[in-house]
Amino acid sequence: MSSARPVCQRGVTEIGSRPTGNRGFTLIELLLVIAVIGILAAIAIPSFVGYRIKTFNTSALSDLRALKGELESYRTEHNRYP
Repeated sequence: MSSARPVCQRGVTEIGSRPTGNRGFTLIELLLVIAVIGILAAIAIPSFVGYRIKTFNTSALSDLRALKGELESYRTEHNRYP
């Protein structure tokens, strides 16, 4: 007799193991990947939002400084503010 395990009709060698012909992912593996992606997103999204707010604030300050320069230039030429 050979030392091979008995095989059922569906190709399963043991109870709870994968069929020998399938090479897919188990539900547990997929849920684990989704959980890891969720954790990474929970960390990355607030950081990204904070970075965007800081960038917008810096841009707004730069625009205000440019506007101040233009207003002062207008005042110098016309002796009044618009």
